[in-house]
Amino acid sequence: MNVRQMPLEELELLSYADIAYELLKLDKKTKTTPVLFKEVCSLLEINEDAMFEMIGDFYTTLTTDKRFILLDNAEWDLKEFHSVAKIVDEEDEEEESADTEEPEKEEVEIEDEAVIGNEEEYDDDDDDLSDLAILTEEELEEE
Repeated sequence: MNVRQMPLEELELLSYADIAYELLKLDKKTKTTPVLFKEVCSLLEINEDAMFEMIGDFYTTLTTDKRFILLDNAEWDLKEFHSVAKIVDEEDEEEESADTEEPEKEEVEIEDEAVIGNEEEYDDDDDDLSDLAILTEEELEEE
């Protein structure tokens, strides 16, 4: 869709981020926040005073929208135009592997009496619950 050829009524139904997305996709070149937002405002016939009041919200919207990427030169582009390469530092990788190594397991001797499932060893102690009582709000206020 070419947002530059759309009537104002249709453009008003789109979000600023959607319009910015279409502009970057059409032009296939990066733009700074003010330049991009000025184009959006121009299409929506928003005056300059209102533009300056809303540019902060526009910037926040672009930073949270996963379709956009802010480049090192402070210009916006679409993520779909960029590939992500993972750079691994050998020194970091060695530290990471040292941290993730499993510690040596210690062998423990288990006596016959401490075998799991031995009912004598694992008593539920239901007697602890016999001292509990449910109090009403009046009883709580009295105490």
